[in-house]
Amino acid sequence: MTSLAFALRHARTHDLRRIIYVIPYTSIIEQNAQVFRDILGDENVLEHHSGVLYDIEDEAKPENARLARATENWDMPVVVTTAVQFFESLFANRSSQCRKLHNLAQSVIIFDEAQMLPVPYLRPCVFAIAQLVKRYGVSAVLCTATQPALDGMFREFLPDMPAVELCPPEVFHPEIFRRVTFRRAKKLSWKDVAGQIGRQQQALCIVNSRKSAQKIYSLLEPEGAFHLSTLMYPAHRKSILNEVRSRLKDGRPCRVVSTSLIEAGVDVDFPAVFREEAGLDSILQAAGRCNREGKRPAEESIVTIFQGETPPPALFEPPVAAGRQALSRYDCPDSPEAIRYYFQELLDLKGPEALDQKNILGMMERELMPFRKIAERFHLIDSETKTVYIPLEEGGQLIQRLRSGEHSRALFRALGQYGVSVYPQHFTSLDLAGDLEVLEDGSAVLTNLALYDNAVGLSLTADNGKGHIL
Repeated sequence: MTSLAFALRHARTHDLRRIIYVIPYTSIIEQNAQVFRDILGDENVLEHHSGVLYDIEDEAKPENARLARATENWDMPVVVTTAVQFFESLFANRSSQCRKLHNLAQSVIIFDEAQMLPVPYLRPCVFAIAQLVKRYGVSAVLCTATQPALDGMFREFLPDMPAVELCPPEVFHPEIFRRVTFRRAKKLSWKDVAGQIGRQQQALCIVNSRKSAQKIYSLLEPEGAFHLSTLMYPAHRKSILNEVRSRLKDGRPCRVVSTSLIEAGVDVDFPAVFREEAGLDSILQAAGRCNREGKRPAEESIVTIFQGETPPPALFEPPVAAGRQALSRYDCPDSPEAIRYYFQELLDLKGPEALDQKNILGMMERELMPFRKIAERFHLIDSETKTVYIPLEEGGQLIQRLRSGEHSRALFRALGQYGVSVYPQHFTSLDLAGDLEVLEDGSAVLTNLALYDNAVGLSLTADNGKGHIL
């Protein structure tokens, strides 16, 4: 991997102590961490996120004790973690979270998929990166195909240390790396979208909501059709992706409808991709699933951008609007000029207050060391989703262990592969309908398995007990 090769060379040249990868999605972390372990050895790589919990008391696996201690202080040559874990530790006030911070000094820190830095906390996050560079000997690398327009913020926080472009324009020319051709379509009904997908032997369609994904999937011919969304538990999604990759490799029919979960870091290669209007960064991430391996001519690898039949969710309205502006102004959506314009437009639409929604930096300026207040406000994931465990496949046996009173970290790590995160209103409707068993520790288990479909996952509605879906 290019970024790892750079980080190793840079660390050796400048006598830096470790390499830390900060990645937005656990699916990418698991994929990258395994590659790093294959190259550098298990003993040199620490994977630290909510899906990996080491039980220090597990006598059957003595290695767990070493890894458990390493998660507390990050004393390993290579650490792979989430943006949530990284930034919330920097703004925390609890010793358990802060214990690792001294090991950030003299490190190479790679921020993979840097365009995913959360907008409501963008200024505090950039400020934190700047402080690590300025005061603690850190080399920070922002890695992305769609570089966000952060120059102004870094100049504000690091006026004497200009950023260095590792792949400048004279080296990176878009035509050299061009793998796809973009096509603009007008507003399409879900039926029209399904019809266009159905005429392809292999195609991927990405839409903005789980409801839209289910609707389009229902309109496809069953043979070779697949659906992916976060309403499917992770082990189920992995199984579907394995089948998808097999079909793509063998040239068999394969038409996938997915939410944006497939965009970042999922290694699939389709000859055609359809993307509902979204932020330009999302559109380009979707394009990365088309002709990914560069084995087809760009002229035959079409990425179709279309407007869906329903308005985008409220959360997506600003990036969709900024994306439309960029697409109307530039012919090449993947040009550096279009990307820069998009991010500038997006940040302007959001407004300066939205880049520090909880006024973290304002608090730091006005008050003397307000650690507790900042820790209470700084949460990158504000939505309070709840997990529903699905007792299918190995999940059934794991849930039985949970019912019997076992609460080990290893058990909850394994259970994570059989959990679906739902919003509070969805959880409440399932609970009121009697479709859940809530255990003494608060864990929730789906009891009405009729609500979990092998094709689309957990139903968005509940059963009222009379055979009617609510």
